[in-house]
Amino acid sequence: MFRTLKSVTTDALQLRRAAKFGDDARGLLKVVAATDGYWLLVMTRLREAARRHHVPLVNAALRFAQQVSAGVEISKNATIGEGVYFVHPVGVVIGGDARIGDRVRFYGGNTIGTARDDGYPTIEDDVVIGAGARILGPIRIGARSKIGANAVVVTDVPPDSVAAGVPARIWPATRRSDDDEVLHH
Repeated sequence: MFRTLKSVTTDALQLRRAAKFGDDARGLLKVVAATDGYWLLVMTRLREAARRHHVPLVNAALRFAQQVSAGVEISKNATIGEGVYFVHPVGVVIGGDARIGDRVRFYGGNTIGTARDDGYPTIEDDVVIGAGARILGPIRIGARSKIGANAVVVTDVPPDSVAAGVPARIWPATRRSDDDEVLHH
């Protein structure tokens, strides 16, 4: 139980930073009270605890609750890192044994993995996934990469890159500042 409590606390602190709600208690309260993505992570952490303690009924019930309340489907075998931010959670599907790193940001309507059992993606830390993006197959999305809206990614994306288009083309990103990145073709 301590592990789960630590995870949901860490998630709240990470989301407060990601949502730019400020570093005070008011910002933390805002995350907990007003962020759908936080409660989605709470249910995910409870599902993880149920799996660790071999309580499949709780895991199944919470998975159903995630689907009904947030419109999100997360596989029972998926791994979700700390501070993952579902900015717009509706329509996000994370399949199979996909691995999602820390502080990954989802903008909604995303599909991670395929319906077939041909392998699932690994998404490293601090990746931003635009609305409607699809990341399919046993590929790796490198840390700090950006996936464009509606992109269909079927090949590995190196760290610090931008992937956009159908199928996605990949460009290296050059940092201009902490929040701004430009494409170099």
